[in-house]
Amino acid sequence: MSFRMRFAAEELLRCRFAISPLRETQGAIRTLSRPDRHGYHLPWLRQVRAAAAGLDLAPLRLLAPDHGYPPDFLHPAPQVPLGTLDDELAAVRATPPDEAHRQITAALAQTPGAETSRRGRAMLADPAATVRQLAGLYEQVWAALLAPHWPRLRAVLEADIAYHARRLADGGMQRLFTGLHPKLVWSEGALTAAGHTSFLPEFGDADGQGQGGLVLVPSVFFWPEAGNAFDPPWQTTVVYPARGIGGLWAETGPTASAAMIALLGTNRAAILSGLDAPSTTTALAHRHALALSSVSAHLAVLRDAGLLASRRYGHQVLYERTPLGIALTTGGLF
Repeated sequence: MSFRMRFAAEELLRCRFAISPLRETQGAIRTLSRPDRHGYHLPWLRQVRAAAAGLDLAPLRLLAPDHGYPPDFLHPAPQVPLGTLDDELAAVRATPPDEAHRQITAALAQTPGAETSRRGRAMLADPAATVRQLAGLYEQVWAALLAPHWPRLRAVLEADIAYHARRLADGGMQRLFTGLHPKLVWSEGALTAAGHTSFLPEFGDADGQGQGGLVLVPSVFFWPEAGNAFDPPWQTTVVYPARGIGGLWAETGPTASAAMIALLGTNRAAILSGLDAPSTTTALAHRHALALSSVSAHLAVLRDAGLLASRRYGHQVLYERTPLGIALTTGGLF
């Protein structure tokens, strides 16, 4: 089954990217119970095994089974390019009880017997309390499983956005969507999600209309799937797998050559060699186990030498190698 999302010209003008800590939290929960995803995140799974065992995720899994469709109120569209989990959970907690009851009922109906189970009946009896409980569980999962790794995850997501933003600038919407996911196709002013995608609704019209512009959300834990949500009144959102998953959990980056170390020093050579994708100061400090102030100083020297360029994305400053920096790291100058 395919879903087509059409967009008016003014909606395309509001197309934007966003990073969603809440989506990553949801993806991490699914990854824990999906063996087919374990291979991509084994180092992370080993590190969080004990913490995950201490979490009661049954309420979340009851409403969002591995191959089911969770309530819309649990994944509101991000409102800013790089928000916080608190920002997104505030939107979850603001869900009206009547709306929560309707969506919880639809979600429970996916699992035979869930609606009449003890937990299901409790959820429906007090939907406001259920919303608070679910938001609290997301906070626990975030603190235990994701917050310690967020700089690393965020660096991959920011690099992905920088890559696709360049594709959009080079070739417009068609070039942008060509590289997001094989099942996402842009043609004649519409985005088509072909076949089954995770989080794809099993109800609603097969020809959706964009609502308030399109939000593109890269995800680390969603890989290798893609998903969308566009049922009114929710803003049209497409979640797609971020690039760079293969090196996400690598302990070390590319090794600088002896000539580079002699020229730049150990830390500057390591920062320049490892900067395969645009990164922030925070991400680089985490990756190289250096103080923020030290990384900032090294970046300033590399930028002044013409080896790096910086640009702002939202509240973040991203650094990437210049052609001279690329030539230096690939041996073109030695």
